Amino acid sequence: MANVITGFRITAGLALLFCPVFSLPFYVLYLTSGLSDMVDGVVARRTNTASEFGAKLDTAADFVFVTVCLIRLLPVVEIPAWMCVWIGVIALIKGVNVASGFIVRKRFVAVHTVMNKVTGALLFALPLTVRLVELRVTAMIVCAIATIAAVQEGYLIRTGNERRDEEYAREIGGGKSE
Repeated sequence: MANVITGFRITAGLALLFCPVFSLPFYVLYLTSGLSDMVDGVVARRTNTASEFGAKLDTAADFVFVTVCLIRLLPVVEIPAWMCVWIGVIALIKGVNVASGFIVRKRFVAVHTVMNKVTGALLFALPLTVRLVELRVTAMIVCAIATIAAVQEGYLIRTGNERRDEEYAREIGGGKSE
């Protein structure tokens, strides 16, 4: 059931490609995708159906959702050059983390830390606040926390402590292992 919910998130994320940005259908699909992201891990743990495949599917669904949102939102939101550079640095750190997982752990490592969860929640809220709060203010906060999360993720991957932090995230209801 959890994987079905995650699959629905992939479908809803892709459907965002065909909705006008900031329209009612866009917000309905956007919020539905976010809700399904919160629910699938809980369902997997409560039904004892957590699996490595589910965790990878969840990461793929997150990637699809974020990619589609970037494709749809970047053209309609004015982003200063300094913010683009900062986002690029965060992406570079995350890329190094993925490569480190393959080099150090000999496998794909998706670390679901508390800081990554906070970053995800703030990123998810960002399009919902773009008309209420100046983007520069909210984006600076999100970028600062995302930078901390990316650096922490890299540290955990390189030291082999990613499991301990994921267990803590699951204890407080945020980690994925479906």
